[in-house]
Amino acid sequence: MKEILIDWIITNFNKTHKQAKSLLSKEQILVNGKIETQYNYIVNVNDKISIKNSIETEKWDIPIIYEDNNIIVVDKPSGLLTIATTKEKQNTLYTLVSNYVKTKQKQAKIFIVHRLDKDTSGIVLLAKSEKVKNLYQENWEELVKYRGYIAIIEGQLDKKKDTITLHLEENKQYQMYVSKKGKKAITKYEVIKENSKYSELEIELLTGRKNQIRITFAHLGHPIVGDEKYGAKKVTTIKLGLHAHKLIIMNPVTKKEMSFISPKPKQFKKII
Repeated sequence: MKEILIDWIITNFNKTHKQAKSLLSKEQILVNGKIETQYNYIVNVNDKISIKNSIETEKWDIPIIYEDNNIIVVDKPSGLLTIATTKEKQNTLYTLVSNYVKTKQKQAKIFIVHRLDKDTSGIVLLAKSEKVKNLYQENWEELVKYRGYIAIIEGQLDKKKDTITLHLEENKQYQMYVSKKGKKAITKYEVIKENSKYSELEIELLTGRKNQIRITFAHLGHPIVGDEKYGAKKVTTIKLGLHAHKLIIMNPVTKKEMSFISPKPKQFKKII
């Protein structure tokens, strides 16, 4: 007999019927990374079901995708810095997540494993110890199996599926540009949908250079929507059409492969 979602929540999350119903109505249940509100959804064997916990502040709501003793995976909103700059030190993802873990354990610490640009939204991995952070950073290619992005670009690409290789270098103003002397940057993409103005892409990063996706598509003549820094036209409905939506990693402590998904932002759906 197949099990419906509300019964699965009661059994596996140790909730009452009232609590399970509340989680569904408040859009706090994720099935395979997507919000599910239907209590009678039929649970499949391979479904990944989780509760959408959040770090809530006066200004930001940061969903916690996953947390254990070694790592915490969060869904960074667009407009929030990952780490401090000379201009902004307090209102950052690092500070907010750090404050959150300290509410559980006063001496707890957080370490940034990788970062996203301020206006890029999506999955960010943080470590709960310097040892785990170093394990990821020193064994990045071995432990990070897939980094997937959804991007919305201006115009339409001639090739609907391709792998682009560029060489990127950073100047004295900390800006990246295409250079024969730069480090190799490999970006794989496939067009998901398009209209007369924009194209939506599924992107896989095969290397992790600063601003890699943004520079790659600007170089092709199709900048990321909203990316005025790299030549895009001004769009008021969206800050930057770039979202880190999928991450597959190996947990260096448990040795288990883990897959995380962040739903596409609602703003993306409004323009394509």
